[in-house]
Amino acid sequence: MPPTIRKGQAPDTLQRAEFHERFMQPFQDPAFKAEAEALARIEVVAWEAYQDGRKAPVTRKAGPGYADPDYDLSVDWLEAKARIDAAQAAWGDPQTRSRVLLVNGSPRNDGTCPGEVSKTWRLAGLAREVLEGSGIETDLLDLSLVTSEYGRQIHPCKGCVSTAMPLCHWPCSCYPNHSLRQTGDWMNEIYERWVAAHGVILLTPTHWYQATSPLKLMIDRLVCADGGNPDPSSTHGKKPAEAKAIELEGWGYPKHLDGRAYGVVVHGDVAGIESLRRNLCDWLDWMGLVDAGMQSRLDRYIGYYEPYATSHDDLDEDAGVQEEVRNVARAVARAVGELRAGKLQSPDRGLKRPRAK
Repeated sequence: MPPTIRKGQAPDTLQRAEFHERFMQPFQDPAFKAEAEALARIEVVAWEAYQDGRKAPVTRKAGPGYADPDYDLSVDWLEAKARIDAAQAAWGDPQTRSRVLLVNGSPRNDGTCPGEVSKTWRLAGLAREVLEGSGIETDLLDLSLVTSEYGRQIHPCKGCVSTAMPLCHWPCSCYPNHSLRQTGDWMNEIYERWVAAHGVILLTPTHWYQATSPLKLMIDRLVCADGGNPDPSSTHGKKPAEAKAIELEGWGYPKHLDGRAYGVVVHGDVAGIESLRRNLCDWLDWMGLVDAGMQSRLDRYIGYYEPYATSHDDLDEDAGVQEEVRNVARAVARAVGELRAGKLQSPDRGLKRPRAK
C-alpha cells in the first residue's frame, strides 16, 4: 500500500480585497500615484495568475535525456540546469584553473543600515589575498547583498525533501513561483558558483549561537545538492505520490557537490562560536566535501566582551587571528591542489553507506 499523502494545512486562497492590499504594498511611494491606472491593469493580470496558479508561465518540452521528454519544464529551471552542467564539466577538466568560493556570511556592509563594513568581509579579504597569491582563482559570494541590493533575495526552503527525496529537484525548482510573486531568487546563480568551485571557505559571524540569516537560507536551499533529483519530469513537477514511489523503489541520494575541499572561519564576541563551527563542518562533511585539516576549521573570538563600537580596532590588533585566517586559506589551497592531483581523498571514500539517506 502506498504511503498516505497528508493534507489540510494550506491556507485558503486570498480574497480579492486582501490580494489588492498585498499587491500594492511595494507601491507606497506617492510617486506611484501617477501610474495608478497602469498598476490596476497589472494587478488584474497578477490576480489571474494567482488564481490559476501559474507558477512557471514560460516552459518548453524537457526533451531527450529526461524521463518524460514531453513534460513541460520551466525555462528558468532548464537554463539553470544547463549552467550547472557546464560548471560541473569545467570543474572536472584538469585544464581548468583551480577555483575557491569564499562565502561571506555576514549580512552587514556599509551600504546597509549599520553603515560599516563587516569584520567577516575583511577576513574574507585576507583569505582571498593568500589564495590569489597561490595562483588560485577566487569567487567572493557576499551574502550581505541580500540586505543591500535591490531585488536580491534568497527564498526559504519549502522542505520538499521531507515529503520524498525525488521531489527535491537539483537545482531547486520551487522558485521562481510567479503566481505567488516569489521571484528574484538568487540561488540558481549560487548553485552554479558552488559547482564551479574546487574548494569552499565559509566565513561567518555568530548570531545568537547560530548561523546568520542569509547563510542559513543558503544552506537550507543547498539541500537539493545532497540527494536531489536532476530530472523534474520524473515526478511531473511536484507530484508527491510519484516522488514517494520513486524513493521507495530505491533512491541513490546523489551528492552533487562531493569532492570539493572546504575550510570554515567562525568568529564572535561573547559565545556560540564553537557550536556553530561544529555545525557548519558537520554539514559540509555530510555533503561529501573534504576538510583541509585541523587548521582549516577555525573558531575565534574577536574583542571578547569588548564594546561593539571598537570591534574593528580589536581585529586590527589581533595579528594572531589574522594569521589563522590566512592559514585556513593556505590549507584549502593545498587541499585543492592535492585533490585535483589525486593525492588526497577522504579515507572513507567509496564505502557504501548501509543507510543511504
